[in-house]
Amino acid sequence: MGRRSPSTRLQAALAALAVAAATGVILTIPEASAAVAAGATGYASQNGGTTGGAGGQTVRATTGTQIHAALCGRASSSTPITIQVEGTINHANTAKVSGTSCNTAAGVIELKQISNVTLVGVGAGAVFDQVGIHIRESSNIIIQNVTVKNVKKSGSPTSNGGDAIGMESDVRNVWVDHSTLEASGGESEGFDGLFDMKDNTQYVTLSYSVLRNSGRGGLVGSSETELSNGFITYHHNLYENIDSRAPLLRGGTAHMYDNHYRQLNESGINSRAGAHAKVENNYFEDSKDVLGTFYTDAAGYWQVAGNVFDNVTWSPKGTDYNPAGPNPTSNATVSVPYAYTLDSASCVPDVVARTAGAGKGLLVSDGSCTPQSPSPTPTATASPTPTATASPTPTPTATTAPPSGTNLSIGAGSDGSSKADGTSYGNVRDGNLSTYWSPAGTTGSVSVKWGSPTTISSVRVREAAGAGTVTGWRLLNGDTGAVLATGGAAGTATFPATALSKVTFEITGATGTPRVAEFETYA
Repeated sequence: MGRRSPSTRLQAALAALAVAAATGVILTIPEASAAVAAGATGYASQNGGTTGGAGGQTVRATTGTQIHAALCGRASSSTPITIQVEGTINHANTAKVSGTSCNTAAGVIELKQISNVTLVGVGAGAVFDQVGIHIRESSNIIIQNVTVKNVKKSGSPTSNGGDAIGMESDVRNVWVDHSTLEASGGESEGFDGLFDMKDNTQYVTLSYSVLRNSGRGGLVGSSETELSNGFITYHHNLYENIDSRAPLLRGGTAHMYDNHYRQLNESGINSRAGAHAKVENNYFEDSKDVLGTFYTDAAGYWQVAGNVFDNVTWSPKGTDYNPAGPNPTSNATVSVPYAYTLDSASCVPDVVARTAGAGKGLLVSDGSCTPQSPSPTPTATASPTPTATASPTPTPTATTAPPSGTNLSIGAGSDGSSKADGTSYGNVRDGNLSTYWSPAGTTGSVSVKWGSPTTISSVRVREAAGAGTVTGWRLLNGDTGAVLATGGAAGTATFPATALSKVTFEITGATGTPRVAEFETYA
């Protein structure tokens, strides 16, 4: 397949829809009428789950300004709310609204510093025309049954840095479902990514959605050193006429299953900088270099099973270009901590065509290759081809004496979500109590990592004096996202012996900015 310019290979823009009124009445409607499918799937079901605005008020909005007004009208920034959207959202009707429970901006749907929100298209549909959705410093967000199109980063008008949906800065638990994300060209035409995650974004699922006609499908991590993102699931999506980044993974763990990839023009799933991708039962069609490590010598990893490669071409390997084909085989084992059911790859094009995208009635598949209405509660079962399973969440065992044996953190690597000025991730593994790491605020995470799986069964976190103290924490398996232990004050915790390449100490509460002097690990 030859290399073509974005202007010749990408489809023309969709016709502009009628412009809705910039203002209008927000109608409070019965909660029972909220058209939200039940049950987040994949990694969005982990870390406490993703429920959006469940249990809160339901309102109707027909403009972007009304969406912002609904957010700003809540009692607090975490008060649950479901916002049903109908009509065309554009720059003319999307203004900034102020309030103590919101932080909005004009020309973009700003979901910033908030939690517990569902945004769902209803009725004749919701179209965000040249207006992107920006999620920043937020958690527990559901976006469902919407179309976001032609969001630009250059030219006019611009919105959201050119991303249809963009997430950044300590984002947790986002589920985007049955949505259509599309552009009308590549970077030279003013567009950027359709579904981007960076700067410590974790526990995200993209399901039953369409991504089309764009130079870039999406990324996880903004650079080779920005590796704080991960635990992403992509299933039952259509990627169509995408040049590259389907997606681009920089570090972290991602799970792709039952997706239909058609006309990936330059490259597809780009696993690099230590990323781990579990790629199973997908259908790749009329595409080039659909899996590998591309445009870098920083290797990524993958586990493949059950995929179909239909008219896929492969380039020769080079120093910074490593396609997985022409006969893709696994170079790692990647486990996931949740249950799921696979459709056969052979029926994926049909199932995805009938279920993916906005306006498809929220139909799903249960592994029988037959679209159906979602059940009131999730009924997922375990994968028929599971790999390793995550250890159950144990109750941490607090002890007064430190663990015995060798501190395995000495000589290991480290990274984290953020760091205060003058501190370093490496300070938690140097054996020196006078040096320390602090997050940029009162919460954050720091990880110890090894080049190969290492078995540990206890950790000891030692704080330096002179700042806030930790009041809540979680210990995570960095390979799978599984919770190994939780607790209040920092100290020692034990758990069943677990082989992993990365372990993360996540601070969920503190009296001020904490100082972690040592993050010790023991077998």
